[in-house]
Amino acid sequence: MNHDAIRETLELSLKGKINFPQVVGRLMENGIESYHVDLVRNEYRYYHPSGETLVQTAPHPAPPAAKSFSAPAVSDAIKASQRGEINFQTFLEKIAAAGCVYYVTYLAGKRVVYSGREGDFHVEPFPQPK
Repeated sequence: MNHDAIRETLELSLKGKINFPQVVGRLMENGIESYHVDLVRNEYRYYHPSGETLVQTAPHPAPPAAKSFSAPAVSDAIKASQRGEINFQTFLEKIAAAGCVYYVTYLAGKRVVYSGREGDFHVEPFPQPK
């Protein structure tokens, strides 16, 4: 696991210079099998199949999450991001406003699970290539 490459991927993503498919590609090149974005702790955790992990704190405050979870609002934010209408920082703000406190991206499983404070969740499969 190349920690510098992973840190650079996070930085580029937060600055809006790379999109989700590019993040996935870069992380898979580094052997990452999943990553966890914790909006409460403002941490990004990366997991390698060997058991090696990397924890990064984001260089910005995490947006506060709403108390109740709205799967439709999370889905709307995902779709806006996929269409390129919002950048990653705005995406984080929108999912937090929808009550998401963390999400886990499963690269091999090609899905993301978004979770709320009370165990509510939304599972989003990776977009299919066109």
